[in-house]
Amino acid sequence: MSTSVAALRPAPHPLDSPARAALLGPHAHLAERHGSLLRYPTDVTPFLALPDAPDEDTWHEVAELFGPGAIVLMAAPPDTPPPHWEVVRITPGVQLVDEGVAVAFDEEAVALGPADVPQMLELVARAQPGPFLPRTVELGSYLGIRRGGALVAMAGERMHPPGWTEISAVCTDADHRGQGLATRLVLAVAAGIRERGETPFLHAAENNTNAIRLYESLGFRLRRRIDFVTVRTPGTLATGG
Repeated sequence: MSTSVAALRPAPHPLDSPARAALLGPHAHLAERHGSLLRYPTDVTPFLALPDAPDEDTWHEVAELFGPGAIVLMAAPPDTPPPHWEVVRITPGVQLVDEGVAVAFDEEAVALGPADVPQMLELVARAQPGPFLPRTVELGSYLGIRRGGALVAMAGERMHPPGWTEISAVCTDADHRGQGLATRLVLAVAAGIRERGETPFLHAAENNTNAIRLYESLGFRLRRRIDFVTVRTPGTLATGG
């Protein structure tokens, strides 16, 4: 009895397409589905998840979902868009995984929730750690450090593939850098992830060498390089004949 090629193909690793693995797993309650596509609500996080082997119909679904001339962000798309699509930006990045991080809870770190979102958004606007939207806090636990009542540093959890949790939104106000606050928060968030029996991972822009150096000094190791790709859908939608 013959075995199909598909049956012999190894199952994809959850971190090969972390957004899709998360939306099919622990974040399924947040998933919005359109044909073969999965995405988070637009006020949670902007990432779109393509299927493992996108084809012409997949890209038509993307154009249909977002509309003409729309900006779409994807992490590590498994294929390039069709020639008539505009690739607005490719941001080379790295994916790092915990390989012996000395995690530690932090007494000064406080849990952040929906009531803290205005201050979190203000800090993100100043520190620019990457996408953080009004409902991003729903993706997982967020911790912060306050000084004089003001939120000056934070870090939290974003994508949640089965068995893994991404540390994200790591940022410190410019006036409070150099005090090790980001390091303490990364270790505290990682401690919570480990306590659940999961493994922390994170992403960073490839040119953010200071952050990568910090994460590697803490015990994170490079798993792979990953591109964050921003595309613009065609100005008009193609129609079938």
